[in-house]
Amino acid sequence: MPGTNLTREEARTRADLLHVDAYDIELDLGSAREGGTFRSTTVVRFTATTPGAATFIDLVAPSVEEIVLNGERLDNACFADSRIALADLAAENELRVVAECAYTNTGEGLHRFVDPVDGETYLYTQFEVPDARRVFANFEQPDLKAAFTFTVTAPADWTVVSNSPTPEPRGEGDSRVWRFEPTGRISSYITALIAGPYVGVFDAYENGEQKVPLGIYCRPSLREFLDAEAIFEVTKQGFDYFQEKFDFPYPFPKYDQLFVPEFNAGAMENAGAVTIRDQYVFRSKVTDAAYEARAATILHELAHMWFGNLVTMEWWNDLWLNESFATYAEAVCQAEAPGSRWPNSWTTFANQMKTWAYRQDQLPSTHPIMAEINDLEDVQVNFDGITYAKGASVLKQLVAYVGQDAFFEGVRAYFKRHAWGNTRLGDLLGALEEASGRDLKAWSAAWLETAGINVLRPALTLNTDGTIESFAVLQDAPALPAGAKGEAVLRPHRIAVGLYELNDGALVRTDRIELDVDGPRTEVPELVGRHRPAVILLNDDDLSYAKVRLDEDSLAVVTENLGGFPDALPRALCWASAWDMTRDGELAARDYLTLALSGLPRESDIGVVQSVQRQVKQALDGYADPAWREEGLARWAGAAEQALRAAEPGSDHQLSWARALAAVARTDGQLGLLAGLLDGSAAIPGLAVDTELRWTLLGRLAATGRADGAAIDAELARDNTAAGQEHAASCRAARPTAEAKAEAWASVVESDTLTNYVQAAVIGGFQQADQRELLAPYAEKYFAAVKAVWETRSHEISQQIIVGLYPGLLVEQGTLDATDAWLAGADPAPALRRQVVESRAGVERALKAQAVDRAAGAR
Repeated sequence: MPGTNLTREEARTRADLLHVDAYDIELDLGSAREGGTFRSTTVVRFTATTPGAATFIDLVAPSVEEIVLNGERLDNACFADSRIALADLAAENELRVVAECAYTNTGEGLHRFVDPVDGETYLYTQFEVPDARRVFANFEQPDLKAAFTFTVTAPADWTVVSNSPTPEPRGEGDSRVWRFEPTGRISSYITALIAGPYVGVFDAYENGEQKVPLGIYCRPSLREFLDAEAIFEVTKQGFDYFQEKFDFPYPFPKYDQLFVPEFNAGAMENAGAVTIRDQYVFRSKVTDAAYEARAATILHELAHMWFGNLVTMEWWNDLWLNESFATYAEAVCQAEAPGSRWPNSWTTFANQMKTWAYRQDQLPSTHPIMAEINDLEDVQVNFDGITYAKGASVLKQLVAYVGQDAFFEGVRAYFKRHAWGNTRLGDLLGALEEASGRDLKAWSAAWLETAGINVLRPALTLNTDGTIESFAVLQDAPALPAGAKGEAVLRPHRIAVGLYELNDGALVRTDRIELDVDGPRTEVPELVGRHRPAVILLNDDDLSYAKVRLDEDSLAVVTENLGGFPDALPRALCWASAWDMTRDGELAARDYLTLALSGLPRESDIGVVQSVQRQVKQALDGYADPAWREEGLARWAGAAEQALRAAEPGSDHQLSWARALAAVARTDGQLGLLAGLLDGSAAIPGLAVDTELRWTLLGRLAATGRADGAAIDAELARDNTAAGQEHAASCRAARPTAEAKAEAWASVVESDTLTNYVQAAVIGGFQQADQRELLAPYAEKYFAAVKAVWETRSHEISQQIIVGLYPGLLVEQGTLDATDAWLAGADPAPALRRQVVESRAGVERALKAQAVDRAAGAR
């Protein structure tokens, strides 16, 4: 429906015409236990700058019962194509819309979930980008802010939470009515409603006379696993840090965090009512990296209360103002907040976030941080590694450029100047220029308004005595991928060069030189005449955003001694460089495996360990010469088993190696160990074979034909929870039979009844790297079905299918040819084209990497 795809020009026209004062929204959720639809009544008051003009209000609903504008009832035919046409506006207007809106099972709009543990119904809203219109009629764009008043009728025994503090419900009998106080002026996409028999734990953040009520909610079936004290601790650290740095008190009357089921994202920054995926309520043992990731999510959403909610981008091309800043804020808060458990958060940032950014920035769909967003379809596929990770990396570079004190001084002025308003790029840059005294226009043009990535390489010559004769940093800008818009550019970089010596197996930094790199070659005279160190590391401390390469001698030392860096950050930078070289075909997959086998035994950072484990598996599955792949997988599986048995009992490393082995086990002995751990006939001292690990083990056994449907049913009987049902669906789809694949395909592509989480689980089980022959027939089926999927399913559901079922495991020219033929003949919408082109790029990259690995094997 074209009407669901609001264009930027339409939004500009509507914003020029309207000023929205307030919404009164009444929702009757008495039907929630049965599903179907619910009654939504919206009264919106707004003014028009041009009386007599026409506009429209947005609504996605099965039907409209009543439309009344300024006391006159309009024909329901005004509602068409997800819009209600409004003509002959007055200077001051009141619109009343009564509609039947639909519950969803896709994680969009008002999501309805039934917990198999207690049979109860749980609801929550997810509105970003354009899905508040699935629940109430509204002007769905971020710059038409208003005050929102929610009145909710729901079962008497439910908990109801919204942006404003929860009032005492009124009424008698089986239902109650909650009438919330009006919000401040906020955008429609950060309004929220969470309803159901959720349970809560409560506390308060206190700072002098300031007292902010805090709440944490989850389903009763997860309450025993909810570590509320740890969550409150991180939250309060964030309050302290952000209020001090922003010099602006938390702007909402309370702060609730609600762990909700089947949530599509990590979390959502609804004003004062943050929704978070309830996988962050850990029901089994996880590594410290998982707790760090949860803390980062908590701090990310809290930062949004200022950056995004208090001050909001005018249109989605400035989405980076929200997401890049919140991503930077989460990392800097973890690194600097007193009492933080994760002061090495920049290591995680370098190893995970920047790796994501580098990958995204080399796709044909790469775009500037400040992207051109023409319509809602553009922005829905733009929540990517550039908007989040590259944007945050560039902000870190900006902090190095202007200084942290000046950066936060500018941020403080920005909040005070634009509180409760909407902004553009120039508003933030103007505040930062005032604070720092620097002209940032050239910086912005280079970093925010151009796409692509730079590569930094050392260039050095030595004298006969081993001293450095010359040293320079070379910068190049690889051409943007075919299809990408714009041209590659060289950028200014503030970097550090670290000099490391090898002493008794330890790589110790002996000096650090900070400098500005600009243009294709930057001389570093400070190094001339010095003895050549064992390792020269560009971009030490990870100040800039650039791909970094090691010189040949440094790479040789690092390959043998990567674990010798005492600090985690330089290790992470070297791991990231090696992985990027592997993806770029500069390092063969088998050589990356060798590096991993050498470096992982000495790697202490569990987040780095888990990332490298995933990357090794990806390299072997996709980048290794198919003729050698099985040998490489066997080496990796053997090393994983050995590391599992040698790991400290009960340690995070032991758990990570158990999961790594479960992802790759192939011999009778290895699969027998998995089966023994599952049935109790085998044990690894200290390894807790708990609920989630059991499903991990069973997943591999199912994928290798060692566990049948009866075994899956038996495990589901042990864990008949929502998570258990998802795991069981994945295991069934993973079985190595034509029948299992056909059943999985039909349930996802030919039917639309699966929930978002079950569908994702089925897709994950379907795509098994060891089952390429079984998957081959589905390439043709994919291209026959994908356009209809895009046109008939919601955004989240279609994206899961388009990306998840692309035949990317079939790394061969035929996959590229089939993709190109489809792109040429299908006339896909731009957002659909982008998803397919990105998937194609993965196959093209893998083909090139396989050729490099094949050549390495012939050496």
